[in-house]
Amino acid sequence: MNYILTLFTVLILTSNLAINAQPYPNRAVRIVVPFSPGAGTDVVARLLSKKLTESLFQNFIVDNRPGAGSMLAAELVAKSNADGYTYLFGTAALSINATLFKSTSFDLIRDIKPVTLISISPQFLLIHPVIAKSVPELIQVARNNPGRLNVGSTGNGTSSHLAIELLSSMANVKFTHIPYKGGAPAGMALLSGELDFYFQGAIAALANMRTGKVNAIAVTSRKRSVAAPEIPTLDSFYPGYESANWFSLFAPSGTSSFAISKISEEVRKALKLPEIIRVLAKEGVEPVGSTPDELRDYLRQEIERYSKIIRIANIKPE
Repeated sequence: MNYILTLFTVLILTSNLAINAQPYPNRAVRIVVPFSPGAGTDVVARLLSKKLTESLFQNFIVDNRPGAGSMLAAELVAKSNADGYTYLFGTAALSINATLFKSTSFDLIRDIKPVTLISISPQFLLIHPVIAKSVPELIQVARNNPGRLNVGSTGNGTSSHLAIELLSSMANVKFTHIPYKGGAPAGMALLSGELDFYFQGAIAALANMRTGKVNAIAVTSRKRSVAAPEIPTLDSFYPGYESANWFSLFAPSGTSSFAISKISEEVRKALKLPEIIRVLAKEGVEPVGSTPDELRDYLRQEIERYSKIIRIANIKPE
């Protein structure tokens, strides 16, 4: 009996070694992006996909699947074959949706596995110069005119919405929140004067700042942005304020540790390349590169942090 068990164990180990010895990847890999082509998330995903294609000698294809606050893309990946050939390019929306959408057909923690935290990207608080020229001035205007200032977001329950609610809570002021269906219409509303201010992702915000029509008076990350180091953090006015976006790779639950480790390692290598660092810095994106375990811990912290804001502001899904 012991002989049979020993033989069975040897066969399993031999089989696993044979599988891991196979070239990986040996065909095209799909990276599902939950936003439209041209969006900030898509820009970073395509930059990284290009480098992975070069380093692993297989095509890494970006598959844009926008909709439902990134839930369509997340569910697609969660239900895909766990063969190491489908990954999700996730954002902070996942950690928000884990609290907002309790009736989803998949579980964020259970059904997808972390691969690596790619980067962190702050939002910029953009405002018309005639409204205020600093955060203290903005808060004073808001206090003198409760609910009179219009602030936009990319939709109810999005990271830009939670950035508003966090500032409102910490500064104890009231704004009028106007949700839009995405970043493009919200950005246009700001430039046209329909909005007084807006928390916008770094890539789009930097472009709007160059127009001269709006000013950036703060960033939402704990550290100043490498792309605009002169802009102060909201944390410097309200200690503990943080609402940065992030980009990460996830795989369907059941994906082999071998495949996940391979992709995680290659991404971390790419993020150390000078040309990648230079391009990301220009876009206000700070490369990170984490292990799968580090991303798992980070995701749990993000879910906890955003769940508090959602409860305080009583935010409901649309």
